[in-house]
Amino acid sequence: MTAADFTAMTGLELMRWAQRERPADIPSIGRLIGITIEEVEEGHATMSVQTKPDFSNPLGQVHGGIAATLLDSVMACAVHTTLPAGARYTTLELKVNYIRSVALDAGRITAEGRVIHVGRTVATAESKALDDSGKLVAHATTTCMIFRSQ
Repeated sequence: MTAADFTAMTGLELMRWAQRERPADIPSIGRLIGITIEEVEEGHATMSVQTKPDFSNPLGQVHGGIAATLLDSVMACAVHTTLPAGARYTTLELKVNYIRSVALDAGRITAEGRVIHVGRTVATAESKALDDSGKLVAHATTTCMIFRSQ
């Protein structure tokens, strides 16, 4: 698939393609840390990541950047599902609240992102991340800038 193919798809089509195909040959942050797209619908996405020793901070817990990356990704992709073909977006602001530390052997962390508002140039979304036992580990909000093709 080429870059032109990506821009011809709506955001929802692209996210469903990525979920279905799980392309290993396309570099991405998701591939780097092992994010899996679990569910994609318009205005909503669910993703997860398996904890591992490589995610360690100096205190031997999962580094907060892993949760921030997962939350940022799931919110941005939820926004992406609402966009027409050719539109792009970028994160303008990310606010993360950490609730508890995550052990390196905690299993999967699952995040759910939901769109709050999509306008012509700005979108907002919210998310929460849960550990395998269903405990909240972090939650976040984002503001995204939207670039629509003319």
